[in-house]
Amino acid sequence: MSDSTGVTVRPKGEVADTNRLQGRDGGQADGYIRTIEWDMMNKAKFFPLSMLSSFSVRCCLFPLTVIKTQLQVQHKSDVYKGMIDCAMKIYRTEGMPGLYRGFWISSVQIVSGVFYISTYEGVRHILNDLGAGHRVKALIGGGCASLVGQTIIVPFDVISQHAMVLGMSVHAGSKADMNPLGIKSWPGRSRLHISMDIGREIMRRDGLRGFYRGYTASLMAYVPNSAMWWAFYHLYQDELYRISPYWVSHLFIQCVAGSLGGFTTTILTNPLDIVRARLQVHRLDSMGVAFRELWNEEKLNCFFKGLSARLVQSAAFSFSIILGYETIKRIAVDEQYKHLIRW
Repeated sequence: MSDSTGVTVRPKGEVADTNRLQGRDGGQADGYIRTIEWDMMNKAKFFPLSMLSSFSVRCCLFPLTVIKTQLQVQHKSDVYKGMIDCAMKIYRTEGMPGLYRGFWISSVQIVSGVFYISTYEGVRHILNDLGAGHRVKALIGGGCASLVGQTIIVPFDVISQHAMVLGMSVHAGSKADMNPLGIKSWPGRSRLHISMDIGREIMRRDGLRGFYRGYTASLMAYVPNSAMWWAFYHLYQDELYRISPYWVSHLFIQCVAGSLGGFTTTILTNPLDIVRARLQVHRLDSMGVAFRELWNEEKLNCFFKGLSARLVQSAAFSFSIILGYETIKRIAVDEQYKHLIRW
């Protein structure tokens, strides 16, 4: 049956069936629910808290995204020698605002995040009814969620990345063209005006297609990344549950599993993410051109370019996102399941 908010409420007698399902699908022999499913939560609590958590994490960790992007689009190491050098140069010339270039336009990802997590949980729920295992559910759900999320966010990502690299012109000098759109960004000019100019210039040059430049590369980078991340998250979570003492916090295990999943997928997908960034910023014609240019410049180093920044960013994001996500699920879970949840 359903309550007034439309959330499915199961009678108390069905809790035993839930425990049996959780035991088959990644649960624990001690009777606690390990994975809080979609139909166990109050959505009126979950969605607002999820958006707040996502925005908070983005506020704290966005500088890592700026650093990663600037490292990826530079030619070899002409501008920055590494992650710390990049951060220091940006801070010296622009202060903290330089580390938040493109932040507000990128924050639209909070909205796409709602569609992302709804798709992920919805697909998992459907696959659960079909009897799929929890790792298969995570793999397929993560891929579908990224497909939906990227379709919404790519236009804003294109604008945001152009804004991020504008400050590189100060450090690059004549070594590289970091302002292919010719945007005026003198000191004191508002980020809003710069973002609007970027959007207008993309529309003038390429039309609506310009806002989806690198869309295929984004799908090729992020759909496998998301699918593998959720699959590895559950894989590492299962192994950590198996080897950890009983008294270890479930939430801590999940956060560590998220970080390990982030490390693994980042290493596997790093070249694809560099190609995506270069397609969107350097305005290259195709993924083939971007791959050839990257290989000619970097050779085998293309597998490691900007990797340190991506690893730090991925581990920090993964830990923080899982901390917020799993905490909010525990807060939003229906009362009848609260006694079955361990922190």
